[in-house]
Order: sequence, then C-alpha cells, then structure tokens
Amino acid sequence: MAIARFAVARAAVRVLRTILLLVALAVCGVADSVCQELEPRSYAPAPVGANFVGVAYAYSTGDIVFDAALPVDDVTARVHGILLAYGRTFGVFGRQATASGALPYAFGDVAGTVYEQAKKVERSGLADFRGRIAVNLYGTPALALKDFAQRRRTPFILGTSLTVSAPVGEYYGDKLINLGTNRWAFKPELGVSVPWRKLDFDTYCGVWFFTNNTDFFPAQKTRRQDPLSAVQGHVTYTFRPTLWFAVDGTWYGGGASTVDGGPPSARVDNSRYGGTLSLPVTKSQSLKLAYSRGAIVRAGSDFSVYLAAWQLRWF
Repeated sequence: MAIARFAVARAAVRVLRTILLLVALAVCGVADSVCQELEPRSYAPAPVGANFVGVAYAYSTGDIVFDAALPVDDVTARVHGILLAYGRTFGVFGRQATASGALPYAFGDVAGTVYEQAKKVERSGLADFRGRIAVNLYGTPALALKDFAQRRRTPFILGTSLTVSAPVGEYYGDKLINLGTNRWAFKPELGVSVPWRKLDFDTYCGVWFFTNNTDFFPAQKTRRQDPLSAVQGHVTYTFRPTLWFAVDGTWYGGGASTVDGGPPSARVDNSRYGGTLSLPVTKSQSLKLAYSRGAIVRAGSDFSVYLAAWQLRWF
C-alpha cells in the first residue's frame, strides 16, 4: 500500500508539473502578443534616410487551451501593452535596409481553476525588447527621396530579416508567471512581396530559435524549447500612400518545451487571422488599427488582439 501511495503521489506531481509548464508557456504567449506577429508590408519600398517613431497600445484577451485530460479549466487572460518603437532606413551594398527596435510595457491578469481551485495572478512591468534588421535583396535599391519618387515597380521584392528578442523584461525565478522570458530568441526570416496594380501579396517564412532559461520555476530549473516555425500571408490594397488595408493570416507550429529533461509540453499547431488599416493623419503622421484572433488553436493562447498605433516619420 505504501508503494502504491508513493506511485500515485509521484504521478500527481508529474501531472501538476506539466500543468505549471503549460500555464507558463501560455503566459509567455501573453507577453509576446504585445508585439503581434501579423505585420503586413514588412518589406515595402521606402527611401533611405527615413526615420520612424511610434507609440502603440495593444489589448489581448481570451482563453488558454489545455489538453482535456488535465484538471485545468476556464483559464483566461487579459493583457494591456504600451509599445515604444523607433526605426530607420539606410543602404547596405546598394540595397534598401531597415533597422528597428521596440520596448513594451505590459500589465494584466491570468485567472483559472486548477483541481477545482480558483487562481488569479496580476503582473505589470517591462516585457522583452525586440530588435529587427531587414535587407531587401531584390527589387528595392537604396534610393534617396528624390530618386525614390521616380522609381519603377519591379515584378517582386525579395527580402530577409533577423529579429532578436532580448531578455530585459521583468522576471523572477521564484514566480511561475512573468512578463519577461529570461532567455534570448532569434528569428531569421525570408519574405516575398508581389505587387499587382493596387494590390500587394506578401508571404514571410521564419523560424524562432530559443536559448535556455536556466532560472525557471521552481528552484532554478532549466527550460528548453524547440524551434517554432512561423508563416505569414498578407493581401494589401493601397488606396494611396499611407492609406491602405490588409487582410492578414499566420500559422505557427513546433515549440514543444521541457523542464529539466521532463516530459515535453504539447506541440503548438495554431493559426490566426486578422486585418490592418493604415490611415493618414498629416503628411508625416499616420494611424494604424489592427485586429486578429485565433482561427485554429490546438494548444496555448487563443486570444483576440486589438491594436492602435500612431507613427511619425521624418528625413
């Protein structure tokens, strides 16, 4: 009997550890939703020497999906994010390039029931910084503003980029739910844009790679995560410069995680869809409104994301 009780206790601990890991993974998704991964016109032509500064507000709300066999129910999250961003275009070996960075501040709560016990946590603070450098390999040479206005459209644009997530967000190793991830992440990406009349068809393919988090809850556990593949597609209709509307979609899969070599979490296999509207305010200012939600969510966060951003550009 003692051996049986010990086996049951160990099984319960394993189940609870799996639940905690899944919750942590989902909350990492909450923090990442501040910088949404549905971004049309990422490789759009632009003159070199342009500067961009922006302020964005994002609100994410929705459920966190778990395996039905786990005793976790009614897990929901509400997260607000304020994002400050800066970018600049320049030339690299005669090609158009862009460098940008964004720092989010997030606050919100996660609530649910575990073994029929209601739980709720609230967090506020900095999330992880993201930087990105992109180079258009074909279709958009580095042109000054005067020459850019006289350019000819090319059959397609081929670009590549590297996005880096730096662990500067608020993180405590003795807490399960954090706004930061305490690890680096890197996403190389290849993008193709095909213009046709007033339409642009964009496709981006990238893979996230993660370093280990060696201070994971509890007691300095090591969390490892497999690469996470991501594909985006956008169709944009341009009425005139800075006035355009895009229909957006994305799929991302992989990213199973383990803690100290334990059983892996569920593999992500999710998709999202949404729309983005850009509105001119003045010649140098624009307003962007975006919405996205989960289409198919097998594990992780099933959020609706609302975003409003103001941008100022100058030369």
